[in-house]
Amino acid sequence: MAEADDDVVCVARCLQGDSSAFELIVRRYQRVLFSVAHRMLGNYEDALDATQNVFVRAYEGLDTYDPERRFFSWIYRIAVNECLNVRRARRLVEPLPADLQGPKSGGPQEAVEAVERSASIDTALGKLSEEHRLVVVLRHFAELSYGEISDAIGVPEKTVKSRLFEARQRLGDLLRLEPERR
Repeated sequence: MAEADDDVVCVARCLQGDSSAFELIVRRYQRVLFSVAHRMLGNYEDALDATQNVFVRAYEGLDTYDPERRFFSWIYRIAVNECLNVRRARRLVEPLPADLQGPKSGGPQEAVEAVERSASIDTALGKLSEEHRLVVVLRHFAELSYGEISDAIGVPEKTVKSRLFEARQRLGDLLRLEPERR
């Protein structure tokens, strides 16, 4: 709970004119917000830009933050909206790029297999609807709880679970079909 209290204190300091307090928020959430943006957008540069825009929008909108709610959920909602806006602006569906980092141990074959597996997963993620992709990214890549996802995207927890179940089923179908296409 200390982190949540720290967030509220940082926001209060910012609202009182201490803009340096926002640096603590940036340091705390930059990595996880970038990770979500990168998975949602599939492009490193777009993810960097989106993450930066999230912090600008959050800073400008600090007066709209309700300290009774988790700051984490509030800024995640901003991040998700920013990523959705970037995707809408693109107007095309691009497969997510493969993660070029191989396993820490093992030979070249394992590294190639890991890259191919990652590419298959990212391609399958790209074929999901935005609402399904979003819950998968938030649950499995940002490691949010169902409650945190519910807060972040503004739907009931049961809806999160349902979307995640459907998304996993669809991903399974897409990944099972993948080898047959080769």
